[in-house]
Amino acid sequence: MAATLTEILLAPETQPQVVTDCYELIDQQISEMSGVSGTAVKLAFKAVNTFMPGHAYNMAAKLLPDFVGQLGPYWADFNTAGGSGFGDYLAKHGDEVAGALLSVTDAKAASSDRPTVIKAYGTVRGGAAKHIRAALPRVGDLVQKYAA
Repeated sequence: MAATLTEILLAPETQPQVVTDCYELIDQQISEMSGVSGTAVKLAFKAVNTFMPGHAYNMAAKLLPDFVGQLGPYWADFNTAGGSGFGDYLAKHGDEVAGALLSVTDAKAASSDRPTVIKAYGTVRGGAAKHIRAALPRVGDLVQKYAA
């Protein structure tokens, strides 16, 4: 029986590098954003990193298990269906995948006791699905880097 996505990405010897790669992916996606919503995301990210250094990286580490849990069924379906790449598969299911991933951050924001984080999240939440859909090819590549 093949290992699950959780077993692969959250293995003790793999998880630290996956977290680093996730943070780098987030940073890269944000740095490439433009327009009004891109500026809002950049400002929110900068505010969080300024007022709470290391928080974004730590949140990537903390949220990774939940994100992997949300991606697991898509990975299993991709492996059953086959295809050119997991990033392409995720992009084809963009709205559904974005909603699944946003359910994780929405729950985290709802339970936060940090006003700065809640405010920053609130300013970017409206356009978040669009940004997540744009990142899905890279997310798929990141997963395949470890799981293929």
